[in-house]
Amino acid sequence: MEMAVKAESGTERNAFWIRPASTDDLATMTRLLQELFAVETEFEFDAARQRCGLQLLLDSSVAGVWVAERHGRVVGMVTVQLVVSTSEGGLSGLLEDLVVSSAYRRRGLGKALLNAAIKWSREQGATRIQLLADGRNVPALIFYRKQNWKQTNMIALRRFT
Repeated sequence: MEMAVKAESGTERNAFWIRPASTDDLATMTRLLQELFAVETEFEFDAARQRCGLQLLLDSSVAGVWVAERHGRVVGMVTVQLVVSTSEGGLSGLLEDLVVSSAYRRRGLGKALLNAAIKWSREQGATRIQLLADGRNVPALIFYRKQNWKQTNMIALRRFT
């Protein structure tokens, strides 16, 4: 299991930790998804379904989940899953659910969570990492651009089975 990484945000008083998530974090991560889904209105929040999805990710050997912790309180999270990319001829990471509680934004937590997911993806052999972002979530789009993410011409389509 990975060790927690301490990250600074100006002063020791503002320090936070990025660590792998555990089942003990499920309730807090579910609440963070509720906050995310309030912005990404394409998704309906359903605590039982989101908790089930998080548990599946925690149990998966091809997924990683990290949380940002400040003063013993989980205030952010990110998930990433490995998929096979024929265009890459290998593994690619699919990043989802990067969310930092609104009271803790603009302190470097999102960047630190993103870097943890990217690092893990590289260590697993992924040569690319991608994500979907809500086109109406302008602060998130600005954040990703500042982190050197590039917009593609691909569009997302979905269908329920």
